[in-house]
Amino acid sequence: MTVDETATPSEIDPEDAHERLSEDAYLGPIAAEVGPVSLDPAEDAFERLIRSIVSQQVSVASAAATRERLHDAVEVTPAGIRAADDELLRDAGLSRQKTRYVNEIADRFAEEGWSRDSFAGMDEAEVRATLTDITGVGPWTADMFLLFVLGRPDVFPVGDLGVREGLKTLVDHHGEDPEMTRGEMTAFAERWAPVRSYAALYLWQVEEELGERVGDVVGE
Repeated sequence: MTVDETATPSEIDPEDAHERLSEDAYLGPIAAEVGPVSLDPAEDAFERLIRSIVSQQVSVASAAATRERLHDAVEVTPAGIRAADDELLRDAGLSRQKTRYVNEIADRFAEEGWSRDSFAGMDEAEVRATLTDITGVGPWTADMFLLFVLGRPDVFPVGDLGVREGLKTLVDHHGEDPEMTRGEMTAFAERWAPVRSYAALYLWQVEEELGERVGDVVGE
């Protein structure tokens, strides 16, 4: 299956991405197990960016609990965050550092009048440069924005632990050395262009029990 490398995100169908990745020796069994996946871009760019900040360096369960408390405590909009006392944000579960980060993001969104459409016409480098200029927004957070706000189809978030562990699991099940640098992982993932975002979604699915089934499929 050939995916048009000049296609815009909206022109790459999840079914086409699934078919493309189903042909891959490493991801094929996962694609067959999981079926087609979708990026499902969020409409609210600000809220999704705050969600990524909340998720930085904590477990999925911890992030979900903090996110729920935050939504209960304040309106998660630039105005809502700016109007909230830092103590209220801390009580919702944000660290002192993350409280600073969400305030910085709220200030920038309010000052610039940003929305999802503000970033839609930017290329990936422009999006990354714009976002990482904000205190607290690093490469991983920018990747999450590209994936889950803008729905860009060819982003490989090598900074994400789940993606790295999923890739190591696949490589290990092929009897190959799973120990790779991030640069080596990025180079390895070039095989999945131009749908590396979809490859990342599959790598997140490589949980321990699924990895065991994949090992059977690929003939470990």
